[in-house]
Amino acid sequence: MKTAFEISELVRTGKMSAEESVAAALERIHAKNPELNAFLEVFDESALKAARAVDEKIRSGAKPGRLAGVPVALKDNIVYEGHLCTCASKILQGHRAVYSAEAVRRLIAEDAVIVGRTNMDEFAMGSSGENSAFGPVKNPLDTTRVPGGSSSGSAAAVAAGLVPAALGSDTGGSIRQPASFCGITAMKPTYGRVSRRGLVAFASSLDQIGPFTRNVRDNALVLSVISGQDKGDSTSSDATVPDWRENITTSVKGLRIGLPKECFSGGMDAAVEKLILGTAQKLEQAGAKLVEITLPNTEYAIAAYYVIASSEASSNLARFDGMRYGYCAAKDDPSAALKETYEKSRAAFGPEVKRRVMLGTYALSAGYYDAYYAQAQKVRTLLRRDFERAFTQTDVILTPTAPTTAFKFGEKMNDPVAMYLSDIFTIPCNLAGIAGISTPCGLADGLPVGVQFLGKPFDEGTLFNAAAAVEELAMVKA
Repeated sequence: MKTAFEISELVRTGKMSAEESVAAALERIHAKNPELNAFLEVFDESALKAARAVDEKIRSGAKPGRLAGVPVALKDNIVYEGHLCTCASKILQGHRAVYSAEAVRRLIAEDAVIVGRTNMDEFAMGSSGENSAFGPVKNPLDTTRVPGGSSSGSAAAVAAGLVPAALGSDTGGSIRQPASFCGITAMKPTYGRVSRRGLVAFASSLDQIGPFTRNVRDNALVLSVISGQDKGDSTSSDATVPDWRENITTSVKGLRIGLPKECFSGGMDAAVEKLILGTAQKLEQAGAKLVEITLPNTEYAIAAYYVIASSEASSNLARFDGMRYGYCAAKDDPSAALKETYEKSRAAFGPEVKRRVMLGTYALSAGYYDAYYAQAQKVRTLLRRDFERAFTQTDVILTPTAPTTAFKFGEKMNDPVAMYLSDIFTIPCNLAGIAGISTPCGLADGLPVGVQFLGKPFDEGTLFNAAAAVEELAMVKA
């Protein structure tokens, strides 16, 4: 399959039509999706109509967009006007979006074509892709293993070559961890870099939209399209959006790369650790400077995250009561009292969502707020300060994306703590609000391993450069 940039160049120069590009993607999706379950819905009719509109625009002599004719998939928690959006939950079954997310609007403005919505862990709560109300997503590299989560379908769709790009959301690693498991590149931008308007909220102070692609340059291209201030999202930043793709360099000469000692003190598969340290050594041989650093409050990140994220989820998900949209139990039992209707409607949530809502409600309740939520916010401040100190010594920080390769289905479903630890290296990034990228650095026991780079706020360009260097080293010197 061609890259997003290659497709856009072919379409813009008239060597391929947008309709041909999209029709080919739709054919691939229909052929492979029955096995993978990556897509919950394919937008055949609207996608082909949009592709023809792009072709007509080009024929009229108008300047085509940067993503002309590029098929893009959306995680099922990003709204697209006139299309279903369910967050892979029965409680939103049948809900149709009345507007498009700002990130989607920006894709369409650059002539990208939205081809479908992808499966996910329900309401983005999960690390494996097993929590969807519509069945698990399979890893296209080994269908006996999970693709990671919660943006499981978007990662699998790109890894399987169904689409060259997809959007996901990252609250504690939900973009980067599945990218690692599926052997592709994905970016969690700085908090505020991409508008959250039209992203169904899980934890509002942590959520960010970001792109999945098969290479670093495509990722930079898509991120440059969807980034920028949005007056409809007060948390979006007015920081300048560079043309990251055009400015990428693979030279790491003089780049200071921090290695946090806390990330290499146990808890990681030996084969993963060997690959990550080997990648760091290759970068050093290419001219980078390795610096040992410390992030002393990392050990508290998981606990702080699950208190904060669950508390915000408890608040955000209170709106799903069956009264305004989605599933309503009163349709099945019109005689039920209001309280009973609420209870039965909210019973449509899956077990993981219920677990986190109950945890968050408890943490916010009278008598426990100060002991849990307030303390977790203090830890968050300490983590942010850890990163601020670390970035006085380094330009980027290198860690594993995940402590293991993709695990088998069912392996961790009955052990929530083990599942939560899958995000141990990705969560600090969200708590601190900084940027993080995962890109493949090799195979361990035949399965892909992602290396993660963390960067200063709004310094995604340096992360793209570091990831591009790894991409080049992995291809040329592996």
